[in-house]
Amino acid sequence: MLTKGLGAAILAAMLLAPAAIAGPVNVNTADARTLARELQGIGQAKAEAIVAYREKNGPFRGGEDLAKVKGLGKKLVEQNKANLRFEAAKAGD
Repeated sequence: MLTKGLGAAILAAMLLAPAAIAGPVNVNTADARTLARELQGIGQAKAEAIVAYREKNGPFRGGEDLAKVKGLGKKLVEQNKANLRFEAAKAGD
């Protein structure tokens, strides 16, 4: 009985581990699907807003720029800080 419980716990940890490990994501090159998948609290609509803002205003320089996207704000940016990257897009990206 203990073995079954331990096995179930290990299986659950293995299945949930990828969801708990997000990013890092370069918000200047990632598509909306990647942003929604990798960042906490960012669904498809917010991810699409990030991409649209980037296309209209150019690359993000940091979290302050990203927080300007409607629906995000400083709290959501802070929550994802460790997984955000702001490198410029390379030629051909």
